[in-house]
Amino acid sequence: MDALEIARWQFGITTVYHFLMVPLTLGLGMTVAVLQTVWYRTGNEQWLRMTKFWGKLFLINFIMGVATGIVQEFQFGMAWSEYSRYVGDVFGAPLAMEALLAFFVESTFLGLWIFGWKKLPKLAHLATIWCAALASLLSAYFILVANSWMQHPVGAEIIDGKAVMTDAWAVFTNNTALITFPHTLFGAFAVAGGFLLGISWFHLYRRRKEGIDSVDAQGRVVVGEDLSKGKNRDKTDYQVWIKSLRIGAVVALVSFLGVALTGHEQAKLMFEQQPMKMASAEAACHDGTGFSVLTLGDITTAGSTNCDDIVATFELPGLLSFLANGDFTTEVKGVNTLIPEYQEKYGKYYPEDPNFGPYAGQEINYLPVMEVTYWGFRLMITLGGLSAVTAALALWLTRKGTVPQSKWLSRLALLSIAAPFGANSAGWIFTEMGRQPFTVAPNPQMGGIDQVFMYTAASVSPTVSAGEMLFSLITLTLVYGVLLVVELVLLTRYIRGGIGAAMPELNETPDTKNPDGSGHDKNDDGDVLAFAY
Repeated sequence: MDALEIARWQFGITTVYHFLMVPLTLGLGMTVAVLQTVWYRTGNEQWLRMTKFWGKLFLINFIMGVATGIVQEFQFGMAWSEYSRYVGDVFGAPLAMEALLAFFVESTFLGLWIFGWKKLPKLAHLATIWCAALASLLSAYFILVANSWMQHPVGAEIIDGKAVMTDAWAVFTNNTALITFPHTLFGAFAVAGGFLLGISWFHLYRRRKEGIDSVDAQGRVVVGEDLSKGKNRDKTDYQVWIKSLRIGAVVALVSFLGVALTGHEQAKLMFEQQPMKMASAEAACHDGTGFSVLTLGDITTAGSTNCDDIVATFELPGLLSFLANGDFTTEVKGVNTLIPEYQEKYGKYYPEDPNFGPYAGQEINYLPVMEVTYWGFRLMITLGGLSAVTAALALWLTRKGTVPQSKWLSRLALLSIAAPFGANSAGWIFTEMGRQPFTVAPNPQMGGIDQVFMYTAASVSPTVSAGEMLFSLITLTLVYGVLLVVELVLLTRYIRGGIGAAMPELNETPDTKNPDGSGHDKNDDGDVLAFAY
């Protein structure tokens, strides 16, 4: 392994880990804002409890996302300085706007939301969570503008060996960004929906197991309560979980439809803008119209990394043409046709340039790792579909007001939380690795040999050694591993604690109150961070 390979592993590990936090922050933030809005309009305590419980989990995830995201920006300068120099003039605008107009607003208003319970008027306090949630969406858009420029560069030209922005409007309205943004948001809401569904199922099952809730002869729920455990086990507690579950299931179903529709439009753009990525995602070695449902490599080889050792075992005729062009007859170019075209446009060999290090003069492999693109694309679709099926099944099984008293279904519901996370990660990995061997993919519509693009081999910092990169890779992986344990412990603790974890006063019983009859809530009024931790 050389410095380039290690740098790619490092960026991949840290980015995928960070991206676990991003969709939950986006989806859960908006969900909490809606829940608090309903509480503000109705005054019903169950919506307040939902706001505080899901808000607590949102805060844990947001803080961990900030901690892991900071490392990404340091890597640009430390491990990818040539890339940063190349794209700096273009990326300066969206990333500065992300920091100044989005992240600062998001953090400021989120702080006001944390500190503002019982301090701000209800309407002003409600406005703070909406400002924070909307700012997070704006932050995501600016990041996706930058990433979409790497996928489809527009509004720039090469001056003195680097990309210079010539049309800011074109950069910010890049059609790749305009379709990637809603696709990402629907994926985020799918994560939030599955999160609500799985955790709520766990608590409803626990109420059944403890004998608090039961069912009548027709299978309909009989809601009970156990006030010896405080209000954390009253009838309002039941309403919190059943409504959270069904809201989560509906959000997950609607989000799946949104992901499918926007994903179809995104695929059409990829066929046009990055034909090699989509051809490798379909293992389409030859021109044709069929969509590969299953393609296998020769098991006697080290793996199907090219078109020499793979066999299509099952195809759907015409479907690939529909995904690419909206019809069932137009042939789509395969890998074997595209490779000579890429070599003619961009060269067969890397330039004899010191920036390319050991890759200078070597033949360019324009085919991405086919195992990653092919199976990543299908894993994304499969896990997304499983999330939708789980949501539909949950709506059906809870139609009479509670969950079945089945330990295995409860465990499966908790495991189902991971499916939309996995779908988002698989889609992200496919999108980024499918762009190889480019960090900035060429725009086929710009024409000529002076297109704006950059090879990954020329992007890594030239003065960073493989040993230094290996040290940072091991260190960051260990640190991120510790952070993962911390997040899982915190989330598990507060999830198992239920509503009482966010509202400790609900756990109070007559035996735990102060001698004067007052409770913890009154004594904690002066502690503005009580809600946060």
